Amino acid sequence: MPSHRALEATASANYVRRAFYFQAAAFSLTKLGLSPQGAVLFFSLCLIGGIINIPVSRRPIILEEGPIFRFPFFFYYPPRVREQVIALNLGGAILPGLFSLYLLTRAPLLSTLMATVVVAAVAKGLARPVPGVGIVLPAFIPPLVAAAAALLLSRDNPAPVAYISGVWGTLLGADILNWPRFREMGALLLSIGGAGVFDGIFLVGVLSTLLT
Repeated sequence: MPSHRALEATASANYVRRAFYFQAAAFSLTKLGLSPQGAVLFFSLCLIGGIINIPVSRRPIILEEGPIFRFPFFFYYPPRVREQVIALNLGGAILPGLFSLYLLTRAPLLSTLMATVVVAAVAKGLARPVPGVGIVLPAFIPPLVAAAAALLLSRDNPAPVAYISGVWGTLLGADILNWPRFREMGALLLSIGGAGVFDGIFLVGVLSTLLT
């Protein structure tokens, strides 16, 4: 087994690495118009907000159960009814969405709309519903597609276009356009901007700043 000193060294290395990633990501947001303090605050809120889901509606769902006995026609087993909560993820939908609206004042509207459509189409095609979990999407695809679309459509000012299209394109393509399948899944919590979509939206913010 590793010695106590080796474990401490590993923990220290992990802490330093995470602190470096945090500072690098927070600093990168200053290139999108935030102050250093505002960037750290926004980045921190997005990280913490990734585990916070704000309910917007509730509905009962029926969970089917198989019969316990060999001859089910002799018995009646009422299905279990549970409550399904539909929520907005604070760190993956609300905060990035609001920041995107702020950036929209600095981005070319037509290029942003076109890039958003491209990202939404790709996200719609790649998103997969996982029963009991939600919509799952490859995390690196939306940021890369958003960056490529922004560079092609707005070479003079690609960073805000990449961020806005990455956020809204992912939310629209992965969650909103998959809403019928989203609601049919047996998950008790349906989180827009959460689950497998959160990582992609989070990486959009980091990658888009590299275009400045």
